Amino acid sequence: MRTTLRIGTRASLLAVTQSTWVKTQIEQAHPQTRVELVKITTKGDKILDVPLAKVGGKGLFVKEIEDALLAGEVDLAVHSMKDVPTELPEGLHIGIIPIRETPYDAFLSNRCEAISDLPTGATIGTSSLRRKSQLMAMRPDLNIIDLRGNIDTRLRKLDEGMYDAIILAGAGLHRLGLAKRITTLLPAEQMLPAISQGALGIELRRDDAELHRGLHFLHHQPSAVAVAAERAFLTRLEGGCQVPIGAFATLAGETVHLTGLIAEIDGRHIIRDSLSGPLEEAAHIGLRLAETLLARGGRAILDAVYCNNA
Repeated sequence: MRTTLRIGTRASLLAVTQSTWVKTQIEQAHPQTRVELVKITTKGDKILDVPLAKVGGKGLFVKEIEDALLAGEVDLAVHSMKDVPTELPEGLHIGIIPIRETPYDAFLSNRCEAISDLPTGATIGTSSLRRKSQLMAMRPDLNIIDLRGNIDTRLRKLDEGMYDAIILAGAGLHRLGLAKRITTLLPAEQMLPAISQGALGIELRRDDAELHRGLHFLHHQPSAVAVAAERAFLTRLEGGCQVPIGAFATLAGETVHLTGLIAEIDGRHIIRDSLSGPLEEAAHIGLRLAETLLARGGRAILDAVYCNNA
């Protein structure tokens, strides 16, 4: 392992916290290595007054970091895998998937213990079309409003009474030491998570085999298998932030079980199904499940969503 490394990261508190964890793990495993964080502002960090679905979605939080990686300005990048497009720039790959944090969405409220307890017309904040569609299917009587900004900003808006409740990824709250703010984690049966939610990805240059070997101790194969199944599902659907889709894989012994959904934005029509198979076929299972949902009406839903966002 070389004596100095530069990690490219977004400048948000959560991104820096995630990258600092990777930095600490590397320095503990390789005491001779000094690791520096290089903070990079991405397009997604600059645009805070427009819903992600209206901006375009793909690569909003990674492109500038990938440019720095390709230019040799950083040696590796740490991403939230749910932000990473399925197609990566030539010369780069996600070489390491560390152990996954909780994949579930978190319900936060200072007034109610559960979504079912919210009164009619209550205001709930989320920036995700996937969450919106599932919320509207559960509670069409709720007032769902876009919520952007970093986690501190979102929590402040909740505490100031701008929202009766908000939905955030549980992983981010756990990593920031804010788990006590979670009213309840939403099981996948109630709210299917985003593809790869809770997983980190370490992106490397393909020709940097030495660094890949040096970081392999961080790789968690069960998490990588689950991510592979979910991202294969996403690849076939050509989805991004502007599309209400979700997928979640679990492992049991030598079997991977994948559940996926395609939803209309208003939640009136949600197509959901599951498929299981051997671990070594994780990506193939993701593709097959996507084909199943497309054939059951998912294609028409996605075509309508893409047309509306064009």
